[in-house]
Amino acid sequence: MADLSQNPQKPLFDFRKIDRVLIACAVIALAIFVLDRPGFIPSITEALNSLAHTAPFILFAVLAIGYMRATGSEQLMEGAFVGRETRMVLVGALAGGLSPFCSCEVIPFVAALLAAGAPLSAVMAFWLASPLMDPPMFLITAGELGLSFAIAKTVAAVAIGLMGGFTLMAIKNSTFLADPLRPQTPSGCGSCCGSAKPTLNWTFWREAPRRKIFAEAALSNLFFLGKWLLLAYLLQSLLIRYVPAEYIGTALGGTGLGPILLGAVLGAPAYLNGYAAVPLIGGLLDQGMSQGAAMSFVIAGGITCIPAAVAVWALVKPRIFALYVGIAFVGAILSGLFWGLIG
Repeated sequence: MADLSQNPQKPLFDFRKIDRVLIACAVIALAIFVLDRPGFIPSITEALNSLAHTAPFILFAVLAIGYMRATGSEQLMEGAFVGRETRMVLVGALAGGLSPFCSCEVIPFVAALLAAGAPLSAVMAFWLASPLMDPPMFLITAGELGLSFAIAKTVAAVAIGLMGGFTLMAIKNSTFLADPLRPQTPSGCGSCCGSAKPTLNWTFWREAPRRKIFAEAALSNLFFLGKWLLLAYLLQSLLIRYVPAEYIGTALGGTGLGPILLGAVLGAPAYLNGYAAVPLIGGLLDQGMSQGAAMSFVIAGGITCIPAAVAVWALVKPRIFALYVGIAFVGAILSGLFWGLIG
């Protein structure tokens, strides 16, 4: 008799390879169909229409990402962290708020900066600003929440980066910052970052390998943005259809510090993804959420979301990580208060 245990048959299909975000979309659609069949078509139609409305911004964003990857223009920032510490903090905050880095790319980039001797203050400025805003995020936020909200969030990202950087500069000689790094730092990031970055070449289309980089980066980011926004718009349709507006208005509406504090507290656990949060905030605003609470939610959630937090936790010791989170919440509350006054 053959020993079948030595040659196990491979399954015809590995369900573990199915994208979890797409599974979540399918589960939501199935739940609506089973529990509220009359609401199925309106909910799905609303989600798809919202996705179509955002499509031009997604397309522009993925083409821009592909261009930056293929030309190697991202590496221009690597030489910016030199000179006086004050200048490096300014560069770190601006680069973080405007750079196209994904959360996993932050880890090797920051590890390289620290290995090259960049001060922790400049790195903290970059860390705090980086998960809050990038070119695709700006376009999607402007398309969904308005240009003024996108600009305000960008300003808040840079301001929080500066606050964190200058805070560390002020206490750099304290024992609190002594030996801040973990003994080992990662040497690379996951598969989303691809292979070694190409040298700088603005006319990438003349080289076949760069054309391949452009296509792969554009398609992978199109899938990434598309799946998360589809999930977000499905959740938004559930929110609008099943959550009474007066509940949202009572908890997160109105003026004052209370809704802003609650928005910051809820931001961390409720934040799925920076891109997915934008339509959700749009739905919450339609239901009565205050402008200040919306801003504190996206700031606190963006900085403390799992990918961004892991990038910090992987490199620094817990007390520095706690400082990172503390600055994030203070910055979120201040941003919410400011935007609540002028928004």
